Parts: sequence; C-alpha cells; structure tokens
Amino acid sequence: METDCNPMELPNNTGFEEDSDSRDFEGTDVKDMRLEAEAVVNDVLFAVSNMFVSKTLPCAEDVAYINVETRERNRYCLELTEAGLRVVAYDFDQTDDRLQTPYHETVYSLLDSLSPAYREVFGNALLQRLEALKRDSQS
Repeated sequence: METDCNPMELPNNTGFEEDSDSRDFEGTDVKDMRLEAEAVVNDVLFAVSNMFVSKTLPCAEDVAYINVETRERNRYCLELTEAGLRVVAYDFDQTDDRLQTPYHETVYSLLDSLSPAYREVFGNALLQRLEALKRDSQS
C-alpha cells in the first residue's frame, strides 16, 4: 500500500487560535459552525483533492457549507449543522432543496461513503501512524 501523504503531517488536533469570533458567551454554549467547518477541513484535507469552507454560501452559528473535491474528481457541497454533515449539491457553492441525503455524524463517515480513494489514503495514513507509534514504543 502506498500513500502520497506523510502520516507524521496528519494533524494531532484541530485546535486553532482563539479570537473574538470563537469565544463563547459566558455561561452559554454557542458554536460558530464556520469554525467547526474549518476544523473539519483541516482534519481531512490531506485525503481529498480539494476542500474549503464556502465563501459564497452563508455561514452562521448553526450552519456552514464546505466544498469538497474527491480524488475521483467528484465535487460536492456539504452542509454542516448540529445534526451532522450531508451532501446538499453535486458542485461547489450550490444547494439543491430537492436533494434529500442522509446526515453523517462525522466527515470520515461521509467521505468514506463517497470516495474509495479517500478510504484508501486515510487507511494508509492511519497504518503508517500506527507503525510509527509501534517503532517509537520499541525504542
């Protein structure tokens, strides 16, 4: 199995600098979905051809849109809400209200269902990471 990414470059976390846009109001549990979407992109960008938060579609506290192009060159627009992620169009920066696709709890599950190449790249990266951990524990 080969991979074109270095698993040591995989993000260990999806943390980002806290700024005034990402601070919760004191005593509340407010989430900004744009920030959540950026974290999703950072998590799996290595395993797809292209992925970015839409600058065209509106982001809010309760919804954000992510454009993704798989390694098979299929384009999708994903909706991220508290319910999870789902495909809302088969092109960037689009939504199709007639499209009724299921929600996925994680981006990994969604991409696993859309892209065999993602599944292979992600699996290979995971295997390399585990092998590196094994080597580290033996030294």
